[in-house]
Amino acid sequence: MDYAEYRRFDAVGLAELVSRGEVAPRELLETAIERAEQVNGRLNAIVRPMFDIARERAAQPLSGVLAGVPFLLKDLHQDYAGVRTGAGSRSTRGTTAARHSATVERWLDAGLVIFGRTSTPEFGAKGITEPEASGPTRNPWHTGHTPGGSSGGAAAAVAAGIVPVAGASDGGGSIRIPAACCGLFGLKPGRGLVPAGPDHAEHMHGGATDGVLSRTVRDTAVMLDVLTARPDPGGPYLAARPDTSYAECARREPGRLRIGFTCRSPLGFPVSPHAVAAVKDTAALLSGLGHDVEEAEPAIDGRQLSRDFLAVWFAQAAHAVDGARRTLGAAVDDFELDTRLIAAAGREMRATEYVATLDRWNGYNRALADFHDRYDLLLTPTLAHPPARIGELDTPPLLRRAIALLLKAGLAGKVARTKPVDGVVLKNLEKVPFTQLANITGRPAMSVPTYRTPAGLPLGVQFVGGLGAEPTLLALAAQIEAETPWSHLEPPL
Repeated sequence: MDYAEYRRFDAVGLAELVSRGEVAPRELLETAIERAEQVNGRLNAIVRPMFDIARERAAQPLSGVLAGVPFLLKDLHQDYAGVRTGAGSRSTRGTTAARHSATVERWLDAGLVIFGRTSTPEFGAKGITEPEASGPTRNPWHTGHTPGGSSGGAAAAVAAGIVPVAGASDGGGSIRIPAACCGLFGLKPGRGLVPAGPDHAEHMHGGATDGVLSRTVRDTAVMLDVLTARPDPGGPYLAARPDTSYAECARREPGRLRIGFTCRSPLGFPVSPHAVAAVKDTAALLSGLGHDVEEAEPAIDGRQLSRDFLAVWFAQAAHAVDGARRTLGAAVDDFELDTRLIAAAGREMRATEYVATLDRWNGYNRALADFHDRYDLLLTPTLAHPPARIGELDTPPLLRRAIALLLKAGLAGKVARTKPVDGVVLKNLEKVPFTQLANITGRPAMSVPTYRTPAGLPLGVQFVGGLGAEPTLLALAAQIEAETPWSHLEPPL
């Protein structure tokens, strides 16, 4: 199969070809590898090829709903036994996974042929993908810009046509941000649906979850069926599922929905006219489809929510750094300067502060639930600004020197938690202030690629649903996809 034909199909379509005997898994794999070798030098999306493993698997009998479809894992948590999980960090070199993660087991059960791991920032801690360990990953639509993060490598690979769908994860927007940057569909499932085992019951109190990035809504729906095929016996709770498959939900009409929208940044920073236009154009489209759409937003202090998100994020960074030093023997210099700074800030938090932060997380659940009493969905920009240029968000050299001195003196953590620095920290979320709400509350949310800037850069819109709203989100996304198709659009690589 040549690339032009391969690119015409999504994952479901490729699996149908395999099941009918019209193409063999090894043919699909070789086409995917050839495409990767053509474009990866310009994108740096795949950081750990697994070609030999994949070729051996493709030669074996495969079964499952996606049997024979080439697939890529995110190089963070999605462990493949015998292969290193780098997590975008120098600190993990020389380590290999002892066993498959639960998500990888389910993807293998579905018959997918895994042939590589995609780039992520160090420990998935940024909304861009520019790790020092492997270098920046670039956006296929314009290689001078970021594909977003932390699933930036996955997004770049899907947008570039290497695979139709790829493994991703989302702890603060890391599926939805790269989906918006690369013109893809990205759904963050709700808390507790997707297993985090075998080493964890959940990630970040359930605020982080695995998922996928795809070109079509139906691929994401089928993947959600794969990932939730059976309950996780080691999970903290049993999440409710619909009375039918998610794939079937995506084929249903969404009905007449009540949708509240806002273009206002919850941090009070300016929002790009392009992001505003993306929301207003989508609101007009939704009204034309018969939905009730009006301006509205949850009664939530966005700045405090961001502080409470970052507090837990920083504590998680401290745990990751300390764990790598303790179990892997990593040296201090094996971590990026920014990672060391936020880890230092995380170590300064008292246990009582941490508990108070989680109490406020629960308060945001209540406030968002009040909003969803009145509206089925919340519509916002996914990004407040178009995708940043590569290097645009680098820490300035003078500030890097100051941070290095503070770290050496053991003062960085204390300084990072002072009021003057608080504004600087919140400023770092200026481009992505909309996505953290769904992580804190554990609600499902999606980015839909409804808009492009005059320069041709994609820019998505976000929908946040209430508990168990995945069927509604998928049905609405499919309705929008039918009205304004996007999967045929291809970057000019």
